[in-house]
Amino acid sequence: MPKKKAMTSEKASFVKRKGHEDAREFAELLGIGKEFNNNPQAKKDVIDSEGYSYSVKSGEKKWQIFLYGKTRFENNFTFKGMNGIGDLFLRCINSFPENREDYLKDKVKYKKELQKPMLELCDKLKDKRILTAFIDKSMFNSGEVDFLVIKESNNFYIFWGREVVNTLVNSYVVENSKARGMNQIDAQKVIFKVDGITHGEIEMRNDSDVHYREIKFWLDKKLTFVLLTSKIQPSKQLKPRIYLYGKAINKLSKYFKSLNA
Repeated sequence: MPKKKAMTSEKASFVKRKGHEDAREFAELLGIGKEFNNNPQAKKDVIDSEGYSYSVKSGEKKWQIFLYGKTRFENNFTFKGMNGIGDLFLRCINSFPENREDYLKDKVKYKKELQKPMLELCDKLKDKRILTAFIDKSMFNSGEVDFLVIKESNNFYIFWGREVVNTLVNSYVVENSKARGMNQIDAQKVIFKVDGITHGEIEMRNDSDVHYREIKFWLDKKLTFVLLTSKIQPSKQLKPRIYLYGKAINKLSKYFKSLNA
């Protein structure tokens, strides 16, 4: 299997700009206007006048939920308190030498060192309570973000954060990766599958001097969108291009009526 190419800095900048544009477009559709509050560091792309916060996801193929280095896991109390998850991420990172040149000289050695903490991480995340805390922290900053908004086919679909977390946790089968070729090694990733299909992964990123010894968590956009729209019901078109799902209907319908009165 050919190795996947890492995203270039130009592509990453484009994705970031596109994300800002989509958040602004969503805010305008809400009726907030072009000037709106947000807090990207807390994953709050849009904050409305009632204080509700929204994480707006678009993208073509994958969502990068996070890309964190050693300092984040050393300093973040939530990860540190998540029954050893933070320590396991640090062990994954510390499986690789600080100097990337040393890693490049003997990749197999360091990938084998990664196996044990990655196996333990997988075992931890098979616990539904820990998986719930991990996904909630990663996607919604531990409940601080209220809603997930997915832009698909020029429409915006809104889901209540807790329903998203519960749906993902109850749908995922957590596994370690398996080597598929002679030069590959088992247990280099933690994989989230639904019906045997990979929906997301936790993996090490060591592909450049800029992105070295980092943990990446990503989800497939299309598969996640289909999963959420099929599992979270009912649905309601609130206004042109905006659809609500599940408990988001009751939580937001009155607000939208007052906003557009």
